[in-house]
Amino acid sequence: MTSNAPAAQASLDAATEARIQQLIEEDEGSTNKIGGLVGKGLVWAAVLSSLFHLYCAASGSPPFGFAPIVATYILRPLHVAIMMALAFLYFPMARRFRNRITWWDWLCAAASLFVCLYIVFVDKVIPSGDDFGERAILPTTLDFAVGIMFIALLLEATRRATGWIMPAVSLVFIAYALVGKHLPAPWTHKGYDPDRLIGHLYQTLEGVYGTTVEVSSSLIILFTIYGAILQYSGAGKFFIDFSFAAMGGKKNSAGRAVVLSSFLMGGPSGSGVATTVTIGTVAYPLLKKAGYEKNAAGGLLAAGGLGAIISPPVLGAAAFLIAEYLKISYLDVIRMAMIPTILYYFAILVMVEIDARKYAGDNTTGDLLMAKGELWRVTKTYWFHFSSLIAIIAFMLIGFSPVLSVFWATVFAVAVSYLRRDTALTPAKLKRALAEGTTGVLNVAVTCACAGIIVGVVTLTGLAQRFADIIIGYAAGNLVLTAIYTGLIVWVVGLAVPVTASYIMCAVIAAPALIKLGVPDYAAHMFVFYYAVLSEVSPPTALSPFAAAAITGGSPYKTTLQSWKYTMPAFLVPFVFVCDPMGVALLSKIPKGGSWVDMVSMTLEAAIGIVFLAFAFQGRARKTNTWFEGALFLTAGLMFVFPSLLNAFVRPLTGIDIDHGVGALATLGVRMGVSVPIGLALGGLGLLLQSLRRGEREAQPVQL
Repeated sequence: MTSNAPAAQASLDAATEARIQQLIEEDEGSTNKIGGLVGKGLVWAAVLSSLFHLYCAASGSPPFGFAPIVATYILRPLHVAIMMALAFLYFPMARRFRNRITWWDWLCAAASLFVCLYIVFVDKVIPSGDDFGERAILPTTLDFAVGIMFIALLLEATRRATGWIMPAVSLVFIAYALVGKHLPAPWTHKGYDPDRLIGHLYQTLEGVYGTTVEVSSSLIILFTIYGAILQYSGAGKFFIDFSFAAMGGKKNSAGRAVVLSSFLMGGPSGSGVATTVTIGTVAYPLLKKAGYEKNAAGGLLAAGGLGAIISPPVLGAAAFLIAEYLKISYLDVIRMAMIPTILYYFAILVMVEIDARKYAGDNTTGDLLMAKGELWRVTKTYWFHFSSLIAIIAFMLIGFSPVLSVFWATVFAVAVSYLRRDTALTPAKLKRALAEGTTGVLNVAVTCACAGIIVGVVTLTGLAQRFADIIIGYAAGNLVLTAIYTGLIVWVVGLAVPVTASYIMCAVIAAPALIKLGVPDYAAHMFVFYYAVLSEVSPPTALSPFAAAAITGGSPYKTTLQSWKYTMPAFLVPFVFVCDPMGVALLSKIPKGGSWVDMVSMTLEAAIGIVFLAFAFQGRARKTNTWFEGALFLTAGLMFVFPSLLNAFVRPLTGIDIDHGVGALATLGVRMGVSVPIGLALGGLGLLLQSLRRGEREAQPVQL
């Protein structure tokens, strides 16, 4: 790679690096650093785990038809066994036991292998009249005892990897299943005995070994391996160098480079914290020179990093679960995420362009960026790093499954790395990448397994429909209120748990409320997914802003508020998915009675709304806003992005309901005849007032 690239020059002091490492560990768990033979053994165990999952992905398909396919009832228990065992060895029981493996860690790891492999071998070792899964309703005493041990070990492994919140929530759901008949209405249900509950959670494919583990054992771990391969081949550094070279020497180049590099790095990484930290170490000196104060710079970095979780082709781990829950292809999920991702980064870009006028710094920063002609040199030299990203989509388009697509994209990424000596995945680098492919997924894997407890209880007790009725009841059947309540529930849950766990819990208990009111299931799940992502910028788990604050030296909570400011325009867009019959066009779906033109018109309307909202949230358009101009821009933006708010005014006067109760064509007419003209008029009035107003306040960084 280029020696004069900004990415190569970035460095942090020891205290900042320690703080960032602490924040990453809060997101991914604090891992043991083990040396010697034991450490080497753990690395090779992780390597073998990655090779095993790659084998499972390719087995049975050309040209690997000779390799027998690993059956579901073998793959899922083996996956959980490996992840749990490694979790006990990599994550200490408490911080004081860190960087050493105690005897009880070895005992828990061995017990994890036993309770999972018991499923695979019990019928061969202890023959009985019924198969293991068929005994779920009436498990044997041994089945029940091993199942209890399994649940206890899983809760402890999850606690070590992610903290106490997820295990505590799982225990609440277990208690709900056991004492349901003693609860007051509407929460009551018939209740289940411990043996029936354990049998359902441990012995069927509707509990721990259900959908969440299916996705974890295939797509999630494979994409993690793929991301590690890209990182060790230098793709991440290339994406940053490319972005800074493309924006070098231009007005507001620092902010634009953050947006572009976040988009390029976010797709393959799928991690908000990792993207924020990687780009922040390079970009903060440029943002500081451009006039950004510490909190605003950190907010921009965190907002860019957050896009990693919603950016194709990888998105976050929760996106793979969407495909499985809805029984659609992952390519469909990518297609649905395309327009919202474009709007998200467009929103940040608009905010950045306003920053160029608001901050009184040097907006060129050309001397800190790459020299003229560097873009062509970097692209010509390392162009092949783009190819594997394109390969994933290409393989899906020609009919490969997502699992097989990412397998071949990984093989392709390894192959093209040898086009240059400095990017070649030597045996040592390949070993580290394969090991990181497994260790990097441990916290997500045990979270998915633990979430299976929640999903299993919900399916067993029928809690989803009961909870949906409660939400709808509080909202009095109003779709907009139901969407607001659902968004608040997802947001509150996201305060305590990571994105994947937040999505899983809310997908099974909150999304049904929207679906019951006529929202398409895919729109409801995408709505929940986008609001689950808010956990990355919401205290107390606002890890991306906290990591950015560690780099900039700003206040973590002020940085979080700034990241909200940068992301808020785009996070109002999901309401269009569910509150506007035409809104599914933003998910690349043709509305009923509509056409592809609706996708274009809805995207343009949302983009215009985002511009007006950016004017409002930034406190500036052509000039610094007065309070009245800010109110005009805010209302104008909502007219475009959230036209269902007109219900409160239009329905009493005209009887027309801008809701799912109105057909798409009728709703389009109301929007084009009412909300769009009103939005244009209000926004235009705000701009006119600014053009007529003389003078301008001096540009100053916003102090929160």
